[in-house]
Amino acid sequence: MPMSKVALITGVTGQDGAYLARFLLGKGYTVIGTSRDAQAAGYRNLDLLGIREKVSVDSMALRDFRSVLSVITKVNPDEIYHLAGQSSVSLSFEQPAETLESISVGTLNLLEAIRFAGRSVRVYSACSSECYGNTDDAAASEKTPFHPRSPYAVAKAAAFWQVANYREAYGLHACSGILFNHESPLRQERFVTQKIIRAAIRISRGSDEGLILGNLDVERDWGWAPEYVEAMWKMLQQTVPEDFVVATGQTNSLRDFVAEAFTSMGLDWRDHVTSDVDSLSRPTDIRISRSDPTYAAERLGWRARFKMSDVVRMMLAAAQESPDHGEAACENKI
Repeated sequence: MPMSKVALITGVTGQDGAYLARFLLGKGYTVIGTSRDAQAAGYRNLDLLGIREKVSVDSMALRDFRSVLSVITKVNPDEIYHLAGQSSVSLSFEQPAETLESISVGTLNLLEAIRFAGRSVRVYSACSSECYGNTDDAAASEKTPFHPRSPYAVAKAAAFWQVANYREAYGLHACSGILFNHESPLRQERFVTQKIIRAAIRISRGSDEGLILGNLDVERDWGWAPEYVEAMWKMLQQTVPEDFVVATGQTNSLRDFVAEAFTSMGLDWRDHVTSDVDSLSRPTDIRISRSDPTYAAERLGWRARFKMSDVVRMMLAAAQESPDHGEAACENKI
């Protein structure tokens, strides 16, 4: 029997990390994840997907070059999926230095450790549609210039160019996935989509609360996280490493998302949701985010099957069945 490939996932306890770990296990990989402190880390997402015992987790501090080099040397992975780093756009305005260090410096340490160790390894790095800023009516492709509008986006843009530089300068098989918004039942409630889903369910069950949101006119491309991780894997199976936009190609307003969630629960969202743009606005924000995922369809054979309305229904189904254990039901109901 041939030996299975070894995949190292930074940020394995997050939404994307957990789904990717499950996907790779299904492909026969040996999956090893990293956390800053493996003994103190929370493994809720891995537990919810029923894979906690199948994933080994090592301690690794991405801002400590020696720590990164030590883990890479020990694990000797065939593929590295770099998903770790501060993930909140809002928080990045409050903690800009922490955001830049965790994303940009962490990515640099990872790339330099691979180069220093001289290992033949394929590397995927998670970039973000936030790097584009406002796209207005022009859908962003791999050739669209970046115009980041938050410390988070600035850090992600820096990491993107670090990956490109190491690919060109040192011949690393490294690429970035420019992922647009993608949601799932594993999304934390501090993210607006999960906040909407949970509020709609509570109100439908008799809660008299109101939901206060920011600008309902912002437009985003919302996809389904479990299928986005397949695109990550497909990117590393290419002979020549390239960067790809990963998205649905469909843009909807936050108002559309809210209306879909509340209507699905038999509610008129206008009776329960208010907009407070002044208090809930960021210093700079993205008004419209449009995507052009054509290249991923052509080169990877990957297309998003689920669009915003599907995502809303699946998240609602999972949250209604169980606050913590709706993942299986979510996938079975569509």
